[in-house]
Amino acid sequence: MEFAKYKKIYDYSYTLGAFPTLELINNKRENVLKIFVHSSFKNEEVLKDIYLKVNKERVEIASSNKIFNILSDKENIFIIGVFKKYHSFLDKNDDHILLDNPSNMGNLGTMIRSSLGFNIKNIAIITPGVDFFDPKVIRSSMGSIFSVNIEYFNSLKEYKEKYKNHLIYSFMLQTNNYLDTFKFNFKKDYYSTLAFGNEAAGLNYDIYKNENPIKINISSKIDSLNITNALTIAVYEFDKQKRNNK
Repeated sequence: MEFAKYKKIYDYSYTLGAFPTLELINNKRENVLKIFVHSSFKNEEVLKDIYLKVNKERVEIASSNKIFNILSDKENIFIIGVFKKYHSFLDKNDDHILLDNPSNMGNLGTMIRSSLGFNIKNIAIITPGVDFFDPKVIRSSMGSIFSVNIEYFNSLKEYKEKYKNHLIYSFMLQTNNYLDTFKFNFKKDYYSTLAFGNEAAGLNYDIYKNENPIKINISSKIDSLNITNALTIAVYEFDKQKRNNK
């Protein structure tokens, strides 16, 4: 099978780098199609780990330097994993992150990693939004994408109709509810959804104004936080309150 530079229409994608590839093998082993190892890669411990974990009868581990020039724009990539795309659905009995129209691949990967770091394993994306199978997203997530569930929706209404047992908390500037004094509601049989908007425009006020708006209190010297920083602060505070509530 010949592999070309990634396009969204393909039914397969790539992990660029040793660590994301190991995360792929650890979490989605059944989807691994092929592993490429550059001839200059000499980390015997990582290679041993890969050989032990993949099914060598089904997954070819190939040495081909040429393919690295085709699939990667980076010069410091020495391992590439090829995997078949898969479908995932959010856990209705767990907390969610909702990202409305995320447009930056690096930011999406970082937000996925931060969410997982603070124990949120379900990511809803309102379209239009970045293709989470893009290798740039996977690389920026450091492979944490393979440990979360991601599901796309056409609108907030569609998301709410499917996950009716979730209380939505909308992070935006147009409110006087500040995160440092806000108390999340951990109701029995209900779960929480932390919603964040597009990097440039934020959340649409008319759509989200009634969804428990929250603002992160920052210095007057800046007008707003980068979306990845805002999400990390929010999920940290949410995780802390949830642990203290038990």
